[in-house]
Amino acid sequence: MSSTPTPQPKRDYAPPPPRDVALDGVTRRSTLRWMTLAWVGFAAATGAGLTATLRFLFPNVLFEPPTRFKAGDPATYSPGVDERWKDRYRIWIVRNTEQIYALVAVCVHLGCTPNWLAAQSKFKCPCHGSGYYVSGINFEGPAPRPLERAEITVSPDDGQIVVDKAVRYLYERGQWSDTKAFVKMI
Repeated sequence: MSSTPTPQPKRDYAPPPPRDVALDGVTRRSTLRWMTLAWVGFAAATGAGLTATLRFLFPNVLFEPPTRFKAGDPATYSPGVDERWKDRYRIWIVRNTEQIYALVAVCVHLGCTPNWLAAQSKFKCPCHGSGYYVSGINFEGPAPRPLERAEITVSPDDGQIVVDKAVRYLYERGQWSDTKAFVKMI
């Protein structure tokens, strides 16, 4: 007998898997990655949902100018149409020889803001062409009625004109002769 070792037949088999690999090929590390990704996704979805819910607690608010404002001393108004309050409050202060009144600068047809055309002595609506005399009475276009007047008084405290847009006076109801629809000039 000889002492030569007998060659062992070669076996074709894969090396044993590492200790952290399960039978289906998923490692602990890949499982932790997927779990982390899932939790981050869940947290993002929860955060977006809470943000949307909190947004409903703060609704959109339309901040409008106050309806009542002081328009200054009556002596500062010269005869004619004064447009200094048109942009801010949509009001014209009109002074003639007898009185001062406040016309609401909103066309009664569709709510556009008319323009004062001093050369033609009329208010003209740029939307559909309604025309109004300086008194506010309509004479052309589709406007169904005259402009509205706002309440106007003189403050007893400081003598300034106070205009209140919340109170309107309509010509067709005969309200322009109401004592709060104009300020009498002395």
